[in-house]
Amino acid sequence: MRKPNPPETINELMQRVNDIAGVTLGELANQYQFKTPEHLLREKGWPGQLLEYVLGASAGSKPVPDFERLGIELKSLPIGYNGKPLETTYVTTVPLTGLTGATFDNSSVKKKLAHVLWLPILAERALQPVERVIGSGFLWQPNAYQIAQLQRDWEEQIELIALGEIEQISGHLGEVMQIRPKAANSKALTDVIGPNGQITKTLPRGFYLKTQFTQQILADHFQG
Repeated sequence: MRKPNPPETINELMQRVNDIAGVTLGELANQYQFKTPEHLLREKGWPGQLLEYVLGASAGSKPVPDFERLGIELKSLPIGYNGKPLETTYVTTVPLTGLTGATFDNSSVKKKLAHVLWLPILAERALQPVERVIGSGFLWQPNAYQIAQLQRDWEEQIELIALGEIEQISGHLGEVMQIRPKAANSKALTDVIGPNGQITKTLPRGFYLKTQFTQQILADHFQG
């Protein structure tokens, strides 16, 4: 099957999402003749790439929502047999310089999480990548309380970076969103504001949603 075009409407997107519910990643990859890795050690992003391809995501590496025309971001969410998320969810890279005048309202975090298509995937550790099962995807927009939580975590941690105190940030900070290093290897350094205001080097960082936050999103949807 050839690569699907980007969906024109939300209804079209959700029809595609419903069509793949209950299918394994291996079955889906075969159907679209999409390459399949033996394991995810070097191909951690494979499930997401496959889903983007099949659903017609168009953003690629551009800093816009995956479904650009619809303004919707795709987030696959690995879950265990108990229905709980198995890992944190990557949101976007953390800005480490040029933070003067930066606000949550114009942040990439707020843009990325404005409208999300969550796609739960049964990804228990014992399952091979091709055996993982796609669940029922759903659309989500943060409510006022969730936006306030995200904003508080964003502001607290960005302030530390602006003050040159990035090394004070650990995964323990943040109620619902943490900052962690995100780099392919320890040589991939980038500029950051140092303790005395001078530019120094550090590993790139990413914003990640904590599992209790995504678990609450799941619960609100499936039990609501």
